[in-house]
Amino acid sequence: MPRFSAAHILETVLATPIVPVFYHADAAYAQRIVQACYEGGLRVFEFTNRGSQAFEVFGQLMAFVQQNCPEMLLGIGTIYTAADADRFIAAGADFVVQPCITAEVAEVCRQHGTPWLPGTMTVREVYEATQLGAAIVKVFPGNVVGPGFIKSLRGPMPSVPLMVTGGVEPTRESLREWFGAGVNVVGMGSQLFKNDDPAALKTLLRDLLDSLSS
Repeated sequence: MPRFSAAHILETVLATPIVPVFYHADAAYAQRIVQACYEGGLRVFEFTNRGSQAFEVFGQLMAFVQQNCPEMLLGIGTIYTAADADRFIAAGADFVVQPCITAEVAEVCRQHGTPWLPGTMTVREVYEATQLGAAIVKVFPGNVVGPGFIKSLRGPMPSVPLMVTGGVEPTRESLREWFGAGVNVVGMGSQLFKNDDPAALKTLLRDLLDSLSS
């Protein structure tokens, strides 16, 4: 049974709209990063399926989150197949993120009541994602399409929840540009983790969240 309802997950993502996108093969290191993000005010974390140890580390990370970061949503990213979606959901994934759209993954998420966040790059793909039941539509790679694409998309699709990943810098200026263009959520990967000092990461995240609230 899911830890949280789909409605609660969507509400949480939109309320704390910075999502770290992260992978590391060392579970202890991943736990330190998640803890720093939690203490920095984040409540959503995407662990990516990008290495041979991903499933094992995800399981350890989920146990850690349940015990130490109880309000943190832990999702799995870089999912391509229904089989992978199914096994990570069985391991506790609160949501599933894709770099693209595959109907079979959408169906697995629908069956489990797990929010599905597919990756899109065109207006047609955004529309297709909404028709297949996306909770939030990911626009990726953001550094290729740019904020101008989001502004244009908001004309015909003003109410689709959008998350941009790729090209988002961990600065007030970058967040202002993307949220000003019309995104609801941003995902940040390597740019966010250039400095792996937990104290510095917490300070940075608190500053970025403060910039959104102000």
